[in-house]
Formats: sequence, structure tokens, C-alpha cells
Amino acid sequence: MSAPRNRRAPFLGRMSLPERNFVADALRAETVGGILLLVAAVAALIWANTLGGSYEAVRGFHLGPAALGLDLSVQHWAANGLLAVFFFVAGIELKRELVAGELRDPKAAALPVIAALCGMAMPALVYFTVNSIGGGSLQGWAVPTATDIAFALAVLAVIGTSLPAALRAFLLTLAVVDDLFAILIIAIFFTSKINFLALGLAAVGLVIFYLLLRKGIRGWYVYVPLALVIWGLMENSGVHATIAGVAMGLMLRCTRRDGETQSPGEHIEHLVRPLSAGLAVPLFALFSAGVSISGGAVHEVFTRPETLGVVLGLVVGKALGIFGGTWCTARFTRAELNPDLKWPDVFAVAALAGIGFTVSLLIGELAFSEDLVLADEIKASVLIGSLLAAVFAGILLKVRNTKYKKLCEDEERDDDQDGIPDIYELDKPEYHLRMAAIHEAKAAEHRRLAEVASGTHAGDDGPA
Repeated sequence: MSAPRNRRAPFLGRMSLPERNFVADALRAETVGGILLLVAAVAALIWANTLGGSYEAVRGFHLGPAALGLDLSVQHWAANGLLAVFFFVAGIELKRELVAGELRDPKAAALPVIAALCGMAMPALVYFTVNSIGGGSLQGWAVPTATDIAFALAVLAVIGTSLPAALRAFLLTLAVVDDLFAILIIAIFFTSKINFLALGLAAVGLVIFYLLLRKGIRGWYVYVPLALVIWGLMENSGVHATIAGVAMGLMLRCTRRDGETQSPGEHIEHLVRPLSAGLAVPLFALFSAGVSISGGAVHEVFTRPETLGVVLGLVVGKALGIFGGTWCTARFTRAELNPDLKWPDVFAVAALAGIGFTVSLLIGELAFSEDLVLADEIKASVLIGSLLAAVFAGILLKVRNTKYKKLCEDEERDDDQDGIPDIYELDKPEYHLRMAAIHEAKAAEHRRLAEVASGTHAGDDGPA
């Protein structure tokens, strides 16, 4: 008799309750931050297209101690300073995913990692192809490779689509891996002149930061000044200063010990994420997304190879890359799609990942720092490409919105009112005993009402 076949691993199946709760909290903060990001981007566009002189004056205003090499423009402070907070949170997210989340199991991690890699390689290939044929600059190949999770979730909030937890977690994991490789791209391809003394001192600061963490030293008054020193040294080293944020985020412990309800990494992420999503990223958008939009500028976006490559990379490259990588990985492994979902659902999420904003704008600034006119056109192409990807994904998601709502209602139902969704308790005898007591109480109440109703009818049928 042949051995039974191994059961296939479910892909986008039900998450564990702790993981679901963590993802829900993280996505809630990102959704609010994404809406603020949308508001900031719209404000920047209005400001730049109505009072362009004042906009340029404000974001070009320099401040900071020149003696420390930190006499920077407001736009530079937003891109290198505020985004260091964003990348600090990204570093914590990545560390947590690697040690306690979806990426801790190499087999489970293979699918989102491959999907994210394909979702970065395909847009770069689309950009490279368009610019090779059109004779454009290849410097912007990395611009369409990034996904903005906050912006994507803001779009979901605006169009009112209730994605099931597994699809949202898949989108979050894609974005985390995406951020990791975006960080590597920035570190490797956008570092020119290096000040090795400043870089060495920054490395020493990171070692001290790590040792203090391992010794269990507590207190923001220790870590915040040290983090600012490390950031300043990294800024002066020639390596993009946001790398300091990532490095410090990766050093935090994200596993829970006995008696802990949260690991230090989870606790700090909970504190810092609102600052990142609600202040740092929207302010970056305010001082980076302001580009002049006119009929001529829109025409340039769709006719110039650099800008057209970015638009097609975000809209076409992201969707095909993520979906193709996911389908091929599932096809050639034992991963099997959750029967409640369909492959068009995966394609819709892949299209949603084409919303590239924060990191795409940053890479656009770095790639075309010598050509400010082209840099602004690249920003316009990021905005237009992200808008087209959002509309396309929104249409796809709306088609299945009724199904998503049903899945979300099933995930949230708590009939026994114990604070835990029922779907996580179906294998627990205590849950069924509580539900039996609830139904028995309801049955007793209905029997009482039936007796009352019978007495009433009997009285009505009697003699006057």
C-alpha cells in the first residue's frame, strides 16, 4: 500500500491569532498614516501649482549646524532625517518578520520573498526595456521597484474594500521585503563619495547601541541622543542616512521572553509607528511631492522614456512581477491557494502593490539629483503611475468586494463574546459549551414567549 501524499501547505490561509492581531494593529496605524500621506501629497501639489515660489523657498530653506556638516535644506531634512524614522520602523518590522513572523520559516518565507523580488525585478526590466528602446537614461531603473504600503492601505480605506486578513498580511510582507531591498539599492547604488572616518565612527556608535540593548539598559534619554549622533555621522559619511535607522531597527529584540506580553522591538514599534506614519512620512510627502502639473507636463510623462518607464513599471511591471512570482512559486512547490480566495484576488493585490510613493520619490531624487527638471518629471510619473495602479487595483477589488466582506465578517464574528473570533475556537470544547449555553438560554426565552403568545391567543378565543 502506497504512503499517503503529504498535505499541501495552504497559501493565504488563516493566520494564527497573535499574528493576526499584530498585523491588524500595524495595518490600522499604516491606514491612518496613509490617509494623512494622501492629504499631504494633495496639499503639496496644490501649494506647488498655486504658490510655487513660496513652496520652493520653504523646501529650499537651509537650517542646521554647518560646523557639524548638517546645514541642510528643509527638503533634505525631510528625505534624510524624517525618513530615517520610517526606515527605523521598517527595520523593526523586518527583524520581527525574520524571527517571529511570516519570514521565520524558510519554506513559508520563500513565496512572499520570491514574489517581492519578482515584483522589483519586473518593473526594473520594464523601465530598462522602455529606455533602451527610447534612448533614455537608465539611472532611474530603481524608481518603480518600491511599494508604499501606507498609500496602498489608504486607497483601500478610500474605496471601502475589506480585504481578508491573509491578503492584507501578504501585502504587508511584500512591502517589508520590498523595503529591505530598497534599502540595499539605496546603500549600494546611491552612495558615491565615502568619508571613512565618519562611517567608522557611525559603526562604533552602532556597536555601542547594540551592546546597550544586550545589557538591558533602558531609557529613551540614552538611546535617542545616541541615535541622533549615529544619524549625524552616517549623514556625513556619504552613505544615505536612512541606513542608520534600518540598522538600529534590526538590532532590537523582537522575540518574547517568559512573562512578556510584548518584546522590546514590538513595544518600541508601537510607540514610534504613529510618529512615522502620522508625521515623518506625510511631512516628507509635503516637501517632495510638490511638482508642477500641466498639460505639457502630463504629455511629457507619457512621451519621455524615463517617465514612461516609471509609469509602466509601476502599473504593468509590479502586477505581472508579483503575480507571476507568486503563481510560479505556488505551482512548483506544495503551496496551495486558500479555497476561499481565487487567483484574480492575488492579481488585484499585485496591482495594488504598484502604488509606489515614499521610497519611489526618494530614489527618484537620488537618481536624478544632477537634473532637477527631470527629477520633478520623475516625481510626476510616480504620482501618475501610482494613481493609475490604484484605479486599476480598485476596479479589480470592487468586483470581489462582496466576497471579501463575507470573509471579513467570518473572521470577526464573536458569537460567544469572549473577545476572540469564533473561527479560532472551533476546535476548543469550551467554546462549544459556551455556545450551547447561549443557545439553551435563547431557546428557553423563546419557549417562554411561545407560552405567553399561547395564553394571549387563548384569551382572545374565549367568550366576551
